[in-house]
Amino acid sequence: MKKKVLFLTGTRADYGKMKPLMAAIEENDRFECHIFITGMHTLKEFGDTKSEILKDGFLNTQVYMNQIIEEPMDLVLANTINGFSRYIRELEPDLIIIHGDRVEALAGAISGAINNILVAHIEGGELSGTIDESIRHSISKLAHIHFVSNNDAKNRLLQLGEDERSIFVIGSPDIDIILQKPSISIEKIKERYDIQFEEYAVLMYHPVTTEVDFLKTKVGQLVSAVIESGKNYIVINPNNDHGHNIILDEYRRFNGLKNIKRYPSIRFEFFIELLRNASFIIGNSSAGIHEAPVIGLPSVNVGSRQSNRFIYESIINSSDSKEQLLNAIEEAINKKVTNRTTYFGDGNSRKNFLDIIDDDKIWNTPRQKVFKDIV
Repeated sequence: MKKKVLFLTGTRADYGKMKPLMAAIEENDRFECHIFITGMHTLKEFGDTKSEILKDGFLNTQVYMNQIIEEPMDLVLANTINGFSRYIRELEPDLIIIHGDRVEALAGAISGAINNILVAHIEGGELSGTIDESIRHSISKLAHIHFVSNNDAKNRLLQLGEDERSIFVIGSPDIDIILQKPSISIEKIKERYDIQFEEYAVLMYHPVTTEVDFLKTKVGQLVSAVIESGKNYIVINPNNDHGHNIILDEYRRFNGLKNIKRYPSIRFEFFIELLRNASFIIGNSSAGIHEAPVIGLPSVNVGSRQSNRFIYESIINSSDSKEQLLNAIEEAINKKVTNRTTYFGDGNSRKNFLDIIDDDKIWNTPRQKVFKDIV
């Protein structure tokens, strides 16, 4: 009997992270790959990215709409548990794989743990900032198996009382995509998205849910700085966290500006190539902390969303004020990054993952978790 491995994906970001692992499972005769598609993927306002997953040709996919626009996170969590729990009762998977710090991943961890199904968590032990960090650590406490990016993340999980035998350092799976030969040229990508800039920067900015009362002022300063800089920008809309409508309202100031192109979403592989050929990235997305240093791209990290995360020579931290942002943009334009980091992996995550999952020992991981005190 093939082992049924079920991936839950709720965002364009986590799909990009897990896709190499999905492909590894799909291509292995010992396993049967299933994908539960929900969250932002199902919303037209955020690019209807479920279509991108379906185009990739995985054999077993299930789409579940777990929310409407502006539905609060607690109800999205409840909706996802409702749909996912019913689905796993029918499918009876042997392993559920989730990523990161979103409510959909938390729903998968809750449903799996309560139903005594093995749960594996990708990129636990990271620092996220905002409510996402609490969600990430909650998922780690529910998960039975941990596939982490580096030893720092492993040590944080040990502090949370996780069993060292359940923690595997495999690197971040998206690094595999970043370091492999591009499947499509930057010229073709620009043609696909009607981008005619020779030089450009990328803007990605998400709501900070704990600071939503100040969001209009903060994003207003950012938009003003971007416009006043006079540079070309590719702008990707925010995620669907509470407050995203405030950001989108401010982004309307970009309308009619020939040097700014805005998109609801961009396919992950194409996004990586756009990043690779950009002058810099600005905003508060983890892409500026995670992917950009791997590429060697300067990033302007704005505000508090990525506080306490990775520090590197390519990252320029800035407050939300227009004046500091304009200074940071100029610094990014002139910055020469001398090294590319391997902190998040060396491009072998897929192989490392498959070696572990292909070992019978992993399937004997206890469903009953025990807190491990640090002696």
